Formats: sequence, structure tokens, C-alpha cells
Amino acid sequence: MNEAPSDPLGAGAECGPRDREMLETLQRETFSYFERYANPSNGLIADKTAPQSAASIAAVGLGLSTYAVAAERGFLSWQEAIARSLAALRFFAASEQSPEPHASGYKGFYYHFLDMQSGRRAHACELSTIDTALLLAGMLTVACYFDGQSGEEREIRDRAEALYRRVDWAWAADAAGTIGHGWTPERGRIPYAWDCGYSEAAILYILALGSPTHPVPSQGYLDWTATFEEKSAYGIHHLYAGPLFIHQLSQVWLDFRGIGDERNRSLGFDYFENSRRATLVQRCYGRENPQGFAHYSENVWGLTASDGPGPAVRTVGGRRREFYGYLARGAPFGPDDGTVAPWAMLGSLPFAPRLVCDAARHLIERLGLKKTDRTGFHASFNATFPETQQNPNGWVAPFQFGLNEGPIVLMVENYLSGLVWNLFRTCPHALRGLRRAGFTGGWLDASALTRGPKV
Repeated sequence: MNEAPSDPLGAGAECGPRDREMLETLQRETFSYFERYANPSNGLIADKTAPQSAASIAAVGLGLSTYAVAAERGFLSWQEAIARSLAALRFFAASEQSPEPHASGYKGFYYHFLDMQSGRRAHACELSTIDTALLLAGMLTVACYFDGQSGEEREIRDRAEALYRRVDWAWAADAAGTIGHGWTPERGRIPYAWDCGYSEAAILYILALGSPTHPVPSQGYLDWTATFEEKSAYGIHHLYAGPLFIHQLSQVWLDFRGIGDERNRSLGFDYFENSRRATLVQRCYGRENPQGFAHYSENVWGLTASDGPGPAVRTVGGRRREFYGYLARGAPFGPDDGTVAPWAMLGSLPFAPRLVCDAARHLIERLGLKKTDRTGFHASFNATFPETQQNPNGWVAPFQFGLNEGPIVLMVENYLSGLVWNLFRTCPHALRGLRRAGFTGGWLDASALTRGPKV
């Protein structure tokens, strides 16, 4: 790979001891979500803190990954982390797989939302390919972490392996290997696919390509990456996607530092560097604040998919403002209504540690956006919207989400120790998938000389 450009903003500068203490506190407090909102009998984890919330299979995948961190850090005992992991793995192994509308999944995939108690499909939702990939990433993480010879640790590995091998990726893809979004028993296949534009689907394609039982052809991945759009903003050139989570989610597990596929080799920088650049764009956007939103600055940024205060229209300071509800917000080309998600900023910690630490400290010490019940940041806030009931700095989201909390715990750990990246670098299925996608270089070439699988 070509060398990354210079770093005039000091984004890559390391955080100091005081910052590390702040990060460790945030990590521990954020992990409490997965303690409080998990069903210990089946391992399911609530989508959000709202009463009667269904489980999200993506939250379960992130939660499983956090159990490895928790065991390593002492947030959970070794035995409790094993018990929580096994509860989830046993549930998914035993839950109904069939085309019936009440089942938990079909063809090895699972429904996006499941009832927290019964584990059956909830909200008449879709069988989700991307959320199943996030779930499997968590299963494979604990399988790599718990590598001892006790009966329970062997069971974790055996069940994770069996669940991964059961997924029929080819059923969800077309002949070229392009993977669809999902399926419902009422309407069949969803008429959309992961085939256009830079997105969070890298983890989906890598796991589908790496399957030893039902892999997809690599052409679908190549066709998808060929659609990635290049844009420049604030003098920063990168593969563009407005919402920040797109630049982060797959890299919770996949260490893209120094390895490249055909698409980013043509650019001269890897996907890790691309995420750093996207983070710098967001920071520049916050500093420039072209729409004049309250509190935006070099320390207030983080536009992504999040809840918002709308739908509503308000006149604020003599200006008509439109506010949205849940929306994939993005920078610098929008949409934007003044809503910022602190978790998205923390998710960029490995890419721009100095900038993220400065922003996190500003949100905590100046804006008071860390919840008082020791569960980490509010999910999102909007200082422009005229509401100050929960926070004097404006509207704050009423709920927290597992899909938001997980990346904070895991990206803090990747920055501090590289634990999750290092675990996934030992996963033979991830290595196989990366090579089938055309990745070469760096640690991936070195792993081929040691423990890497044949392709």
C-alpha cells in the first residue's frame, strides 16, 4: 500500500494517561448495557432500553464480542463470560429454523428482531443478511477468545462453528455472488441488494466468501466495490459515505491496516486510512458548521444513523428548521438537522485518537452528555431543537441502543490493546474470506506463512 498522506490535524496522535483513564471509564460504563439488558436464560440482548424492547441479533453479536473484552478487563469473571456466551449460542442452535412466520430464522439466517423471551420473530421483521453477519462475527469472536480445553470452551467453539457453517449464503445471493438484503415469509426476497455504494457490508461479504460450506462467488464483492464513489471535501479525498457508522462497523472486527483489495489498491490507501479521512471530514464539518447549528465545533461532530427530535418543524432564532426522527445523517453533504451521536464519534477512536479524546472530554465536561446512571453517553442529542427537559444543552435521545453501545466498548479496546482485531486475525474463516475478496499485504501475507488456511 502507498503511504498515507501527512496528518496536519494531528488526528493520529496518541491519547495521554488522563485520556486513557477516561476511555477505560467510558468503556466500563458502556459495557453495563450488555449486563442490564440481556436475558440470561437465552442470551438475547435488547435492541434498546425502551420497555418491552425486542432483541436485536446485531446487538447480540456485538454483545458476544464485548464478553471477550469484559473477561479480559475483569468486568465479568471468566466463568460468567463463558456462561453468557453459551446461553446465546445454545439458544441459536436450538431455535426453530423454518419458513414459518413464527420461527427464529431460516437457511441459517436470523430475523432482525426476536422476542426477548421466546426468541421468535418480532415486529413481522425481515430475515436480515447484514444483521446475521454481525451476529456471527460475535460468535466467531468468542470462539477465538475462549481457546482453552475445558468442556465449556470447546462447546463455545463447536457451536459457533456449526452455526457459521449452517448459513446458506449462496441462497441469499445471485449467481455472481451479490448478496440480497433479506427475505420475509410473506413476500419472499427483499428487492434490494448490497450492490451499490460504500457501506457497512464488508463484514457480510468477508464472512460469506469465507464459508467452507455455502460460499458466494467473489465476483459479487468485486462488483460491489466497483460502485464505491470517490469524493473530496475540505481537501480530503476518500471513498464517500455520509453516515459515520458505515466507516466503522465492519472494522470493529476486521483489521484493515496495511492490507488492501483491488479497489483500495487503486486509490493508494487502505480502508483504515479511508475511515480516518472520513472522520477528519466530519470534524472539519463540525468546525465549519455551514448550517449554523448550536454547539457544532471541532469538538462536536458525529453524524450517523440515529434517533432525532422530529419529525417536527420549529422556528429557532428566527430561522425555520426541519427536524427528523430516525435518519441516516451524514457529513458534509447531509442530511443534517443538528443531531449528533456521541457513540459515532467514539467509534472513530482508532482512526483519530487525539481528536476523539478531545471531543469526548468536551461532551462530558462542557456539555454534560454522559448519562448520570453510569451507562455512558446519551445515544444522540440536538442542541438546536428547543427542548431542555433532560439536558440544558437541548434535546437528548430517550433510549440507548445495543447497536450504539457495542462499538464504543469494542473500538476503545481495539485502540487500547487491539484485542478484537487480533482475535479476528486468527479466525480461519475471516482469513479465507479476505483472501477470496482479493486482499493481500501486511499481516495477512504474514499469516499465510503461519496459521492461515488454504483458499
